[in-house]
Amino acid sequence: MKHLYSGKVRDIYDVGDELLFMVASDRISAFDVVMAEPIPGKGRVLTAMSAYWFGELSDLAPTHLVSADPADYPEGWEQLGTSIKGRAMLVRRAQMLPIECIVRGYVSGSAWKEYEREGTIHGMETSPWLQEASELPEPMFTPSTKADSGHDQNISFEEAAGMVGKELASAAEELCVEAYRRAARQAKHHGIIVADTKFELGLIDGVLTICDEVITPDSSRFWPADQWEPGATPPSFDKQPVRDWLEATGWDFTPPPPALPDAVVEATSLRYREAYERITRVSLDDWYGQ
Repeated sequence: MKHLYSGKVRDIYDVGDELLFMVASDRISAFDVVMAEPIPGKGRVLTAMSAYWFGELSDLAPTHLVSADPADYPEGWEQLGTSIKGRAMLVRRAQMLPIECIVRGYVSGSAWKEYEREGTIHGMETSPWLQEASELPEPMFTPSTKADSGHDQNISFEEAAGMVGKELASAAEELCVEAYRRAARQAKHHGIIVADTKFELGLIDGVLTICDEVITPDSSRFWPADQWEPGATPPSFDKQPVRDWLEATGWDFTPPPPALPDAVVEATSLRYREAYERITRVSLDDWYGQ
């Protein structure tokens, strides 16, 4: 297998026949810096949850997933280490759209900062009486750029259309909003609010396809429904324990980061696991690997 790319979390290999082998590691980043300590089970959660949503959303659009079953891994995968079992997917290669396809059902994060400042979200008008973490009247498609380093930049629909064409941008908006609606309904039924999420779309044989990871704690903001109310951001089922601890240390967010305490690592691992198990209603112990 030819190594193509290593990101903050994923390692990608070319296995021929227009297929890629995508490995989700247990690495975790915060404030654009990768921590030295892995989060046990994180890669399995990202892979298992993505596989789950690929199945749930497959009638809306094709997905790039071929198989997440280790029995279908390409020959020689063991050379990468048996720990990748359950953390990897065999996928089809796609021509990726150069935009992040974000859908927001609630106003939080950078969208809330803009709303406080300008009264708009990605330059678009919305309800004039929103508070932090308020539910939006309708889910909003709010694309961003894909930055090679640093932060992605929020852009308008018109700017996205200028990058990929109006027809493709409109198709991406329609697909992502409907996928968000479906996932948000299902998650809320199990006590989790999907405040927002980021989709990665690509073209395979000219067809718009759902790729990469789907509605995971890394690509989404998950809130416990019983702790949500407008006016304050609820705790998240993601890397929040890491972010909170790092901010409390006074670290200036430049490498190297301080070493994470065992308690912070364990708390973060449990949050990822709980998100998966609450949404899918399946134990992570039943997924491949360990």
